[in-house]
Amino acid sequence: MLRYYGVDLLDLHRGTLSARRVLVLIRHLPRDSALVRALHGEEADWGAVEHLLAAVVDHLAIGNWLFTSAHGDSEPPRPEPVPRPGDAREEETAATPSPRELAAFFGGL
Repeated sequence: MLRYYGVDLLDLHRGTLSARRVLVLIRHLPRDSALVRALHGEEADWGAVEHLLAAVVDHLAIGNWLFTSAHGDSEPPRPEPVPRPGDAREEETAATPSPRELAAFFGGL
């Protein structure tokens, strides 16, 4: 709080700072503050600009892949999207059961 607003939290104890004011200041802390990083981790580094840039890169990669697929002799591998913080794609892929595991779970259907 002192770094961004010049407000000493001891003022809350001294009675010169209200709890409501502290809450408002906390809610508007910038992304690079220690509290926001502790609460959101890697996601704090990504704002709207970073997400839009990642989308542009993904779309350009798909466009290039489509062009080379249509005009080349062999089909290149599909490009992987730019990893985003909090993206659970790797977790979903690792947790996908095999057909044998599914059959065993459903009783050999």
